[in-house]
Amino acid sequence: MVTSPHEASHRLFQDRPEILVPAFEALGLPLPDKATVDVITPDVTETRPLERRVDSVLRVQPSDGEDFLLAIEAQTRRDVGKETSWPYYVAYLQSKYQLPVLLVVACRDQPTAKWAAGPFTCEARGWTAQRTYPLVLGPGNVPVITEQRAVEENLAMATFSVLTHGKSAHAMAILEPVARALQVSDEKTAVYYGDFLDVGLGDTPAGKKWRELMTFVTYFPGRGTVRETAYLEGKAEGKAEGKAEGKTQGITRILEVRGIDVSEEARQRITACTDLDTLDRWLELAVTAPHADDLFTEDKQSDQA
Repeated sequence: MVTSPHEASHRLFQDRPEILVPAFEALGLPLPDKATVDVITPDVTETRPLERRVDSVLRVQPSDGEDFLLAIEAQTRRDVGKETSWPYYVAYLQSKYQLPVLLVVACRDQPTAKWAAGPFTCEARGWTAQRTYPLVLGPGNVPVITEQRAVEENLAMATFSVLTHGKSAHAMAILEPVARALQVSDEKTAVYYGDFLDVGLGDTPAGKKWRELMTFVTYFPGRGTVRETAYLEGKAEGKAEGKAEGKTQGITRILEVRGIDVSEEARQRITACTDLDTLDRWLELAVTAPHADDLFTEDKQSDQA
């Protein structure tokens, strides 16, 4: 059955082909930096009667060598049916396009990855007619990317790393640097990867954590993104009081998500404030302040002066 997490695991290769170079490095195989990548039809159906479809098929055209195809499959569990369908995909695509074919399988857990590596053999009475060796990307060889610069340099691979390690604690360590990288990205990029991880992680602990970061951290430090604007202005349609209400909700929610205790006195002071400049300052401070009362430090100093 096709699910959103399943689609995310292979769709990233279609939308962001720059992921191929670091992905092949993880596989221990060279791939030219300069290559044209085209998405081609994944349909491998015969005239009749059985429909078959590869998750993704890419045509790679290196600047210094022969073209080849990548048949990319996302696999979340062991499926004995794939042991015959995968060799079929390779043979069919090779016959149709007269090009070499590599089969890449993206897995999210090590037992599935170990099984998916094969080889899958068609043989009888000691004779081998065909043997298929998938290339497997999984938790065992996809790096856990947590270094901020590495995340910013290749958001596609960092996103794939989150998806691959989404069922483990490693995913949590990658989410925050990805969220910080989206803060300094253009709006189109931020929305794409933000939504991609939202859908791809699904209803997992990592998915829930990502939605907290997306809603209340990544898009709140006054960046003017679509999500921030919609949250702050949506209910009041741009009216000042609606903006103030949205900002006060954002401030208290950021503190709660970060595990910061908000006293009743601090909560009342935040919700009673209607000055947008003050709320903007508190909103920025809420992302890093160690205590809720630290939001008001500058106000106290101004009063004493």
